[in-house]
Amino acid sequence: MERIQHYFPNLSAQQLEQFAQLDALYREWNAQINVISRKDIDNLYIHHVLHSLALDKVMPLKAGAQVLDLGCGGGFPGIPLAILYPETNFMLVDSIAKKIKVVTEVSQALGLKNVKAEAGRVEKLKQRFDFVVTRAVAKAPKLAAWTRKLVKAKGNHSFPNGIWAYKGLTNMQEELDSLGPDYYGEIFPMKEFFEEEFFETKCLAYIQAP
Repeated sequence: MERIQHYFPNLSAQQLEQFAQLDALYREWNAQINVISRKDIDNLYIHHVLHSLALDKVMPLKAGAQVLDLGCGGGFPGIPLAILYPETNFMLVDSIAKKIKVVTEVSQALGLKNVKAEAGRVEKLKQRFDFVVTRAVAKAPKLAAWTRKLVKAKGNHSFPNGIWAYKGLTNMQEELDSLGPDYYGEIFPMKEFFEEEFFETKCLAYIQAP
């Protein structure tokens, strides 16, 4: 929690309390449904929560925005972002129903009114979003193909509507290059805004659909 407060000093008392609750909630649910590696649960706040919040350092989300967390697993990056942006709407989707159960229970325990969770495949989604966020789900060409019809054409953020993929730095430029000339992509190394060693090899990759 100290690192969360260090990088986000303006959190409200409610947000601080919600972030503080994550440890006990995920330990409880992880004992029943494995959504975080047993070896990694002690690193929850750096490897999962702070990692999820990296988007704020590049492009803060606006009130009223619609965001899809594709392949959300146990709720990352969606739940930490939903705490940080209580006026932004998040749809968390995963094909594994038991993971969505964890997302639903954690969201309810935190009192998050801006989170909806759904078990299913991305191909069946009808809603359109300003942005898609996703963490280590697939390579850039697949992400672009899956979400092309889900992104709204018009937006009002500092970046055009598109995809924010939480990825490793290795070969990320090759992934973006493989999208072809119709797409614009950009890489933001997380080590530029987080000093912990964990972030040396992590990045946010932005993909703008044609």
